[in-house]
Amino acid sequence: MPELTTERLVLRAFTAEDFEAVHAYAADPEVCRHVSWGPNTVEQTRTFLEEMVTAGGQEDRSSFTWAVTVAGAVVGACSVTVSSAEHRRGEMGYALARTAWGHGYATEAAAVVLKFAQTRLGLARVEATCRPGNAASAGVLRKIGMQQEALMRSHLIIRGRREDSLLFAAVS
Repeated sequence: MPELTTERLVLRAFTAEDFEAVHAYAADPEVCRHVSWGPNTVEQTRTFLEEMVTAGGQEDRSSFTWAVTVAGAVVGACSVTVSSAEHRRGEMGYALARTAWGHGYATEAAAVVLKFAQTRLGLARVEATCRPGNAASAGVLRKIGMQQEALMRSHLIIRGRREDSLLFAAVS
């Protein structure tokens, strides 16, 4: 798994030693408020990390999830998945601990992952979604050059409720 770096961040493969940091944000109801997963149980976080460690060792893959680190400490995750190799299309997402909000880390991480998707994976279109009420996430997507294309009504079921999503995309 390639390591990605920015001025302040290192995005690296997850390790089993990341459990405490990952569980701290993945179990936080506020972090999970706008996403379809979580808040995680201890077992769910363990399963996630096991899957990430296994995936990190695979050479031929279509999905990448990095641990976002600041000064060596894990503060979140950022990912990209090839959704259609034929059409050179992918999807990206991110989640950061509350302590990492408001510092520009999500923008930095998402920008370097978008660049990886376009240059290293050769994706011509990268999509991301967020809930309409998540203004911070929509702001991140706009800052990295993604354009809002649609409001997808009743797009996901989150904790038993149908939720809308905003669709953003970057086209290269």
